[in-house]
Amino acid sequence: MYRFQFRRIAFACLSVLFIVLFASPMPSLAATRISPQLEQQVLQILKDHPEVLIQSVQAYQERQNQAVQQAQQAFLQNLQTNPQQVIGDSPIFGNAESKTVLVEFSDFECPYCADAHKTLKQFLAKHPNDVALTYKHFPLTPIHSQARPSALAAWAANQQGKFWEYHDALFTQQDKLGEALYVEIAEKLNLDLDKWKSDRTSEAANNAIIKDIQLAQSLGISGTPFFVLNGQTFSGAVKLADIEKILLAKNPTP
Repeated sequence: MYRFQFRRIAFACLSVLFIVLFASPMPSLAATRISPQLEQQVLQILKDHPEVLIQSVQAYQERQNQAVQQAQQAFLQNLQTNPQQVIGDSPIFGNAESKTVLVEFSDFECPYCADAHKTLKQFLAKHPNDVALTYKHFPLTPIHSQARPSALAAWAANQQGKFWEYHDALFTQQDKLGEALYVEIAEKLNLDLDKWKSDRTSEAANNAIIKDIQLAQSLGISGTPFFVLNGQTFSGAVKLADIEKILLAKNPTP
């Protein structure tokens, strides 16, 4: 009985610790403070019974995996039954009325995304009426310093109906990403520069990028590019034949 109660207390203490450690980026939890007494209790538990830590980590990972699986299932179901809700305010290319939607999570500084961009252009050119492409921002800021600035610049261009032109220019000139290029593209597209500059530094722009990032994270996505089509997910610099195979699997040619 004592051992069982001890483990319950240990797991409870460790749960508090893991919430603080793993969820600290959230404002409501970042301010959480554990008392010195609780901290000492947890440290003593870890010292005397290290197996509890392993079990707690495993339990935490299992809960995270279950949450991701549930989020993925809900997303795929929603994409099938209510694609417009999944698209939301994100830019869309192709047949906007199509019920077949290709969702792309991408990063303008990612070299694999640039390769995939070329393939997607070929794919959409071959299937202009069969599918719609929607773009979700997933800037990998820890490894790509220009990922977020370029995403904000493209978002601002979208406010003037020029997302895809801006998007194409960023990928084709990926080796030049930076402030000078962002302004140059905006000028070439004849954007209202004052509005574009204001939009890309706005709270709305920041919130839009964060929303896409949170969606990607909830789905367990950790890299780019990542795609969802016809209930299937795939990633990396995909080949045209592979995308067409996924499209035709659910939309066979008569």
